[in-house]
Amino acid sequence: MTEGRDRLIVLTGGPGSGKTTLIEALAKRGHAVQPEAGRAVIRDQQAKGGEGLPWKNRALFAELMLAADLRGYDEARGQGKLVFFDRGLPDIAGYLTLCGLQVPPHVEAAVERFRYRGTVFIAPPWPAIFGQDAERKQDFAEAVRTYEAMARTYPHYGYDLVELPRESVEIRVGFILERLGAAS
Repeated sequence: MTEGRDRLIVLTGGPGSGKTTLIEALAKRGHAVQPEAGRAVIRDQQAKGGEGLPWKNRALFAELMLAADLRGYDEARGQGKLVFFDRGLPDIAGYLTLCGLQVPPHVEAAVERFRYRGTVFIAPPWPAIFGQDAERKQDFAEAVRTYEAMARTYPHYGYDLVELPRESVEIRVGFILERLGAAS
């Protein structure tokens, strides 16, 4: 699905690198956004005592993220304007690989079929802003490994990565919008 994909912008990277803060800042400026599926899946699974949690059943967690990301992708395609994603479908393949799990054929097919703009922004590990919470239980070392997995995964699927500067949210937002040639 390539129709309108240049309007679909992915921000990826390890946990605690400022992606969600950037997405929230872009939303405050009036840009359309798609939140990270993983956090929503974790909240939902915790609320109902489900097994689809990264610390219980990683494969099920990935399947639940896939379903949520496909819904978000479909919603974003219909918006007719730039949409910023807090992670994209290739993140699921990267996550599975990071966990030592096979990437199932249907996940590979979804990543290949549902495409985003060819340039993906990647947030590097940044100890000064890293933190853990009830949904983010990874330590900084795992955040670095996740970043490295995404740095391999996106190019594998034909995307070009642009590393975000370790700067303030405003500078990062300006950097992204300038690279896209978009109005603030």
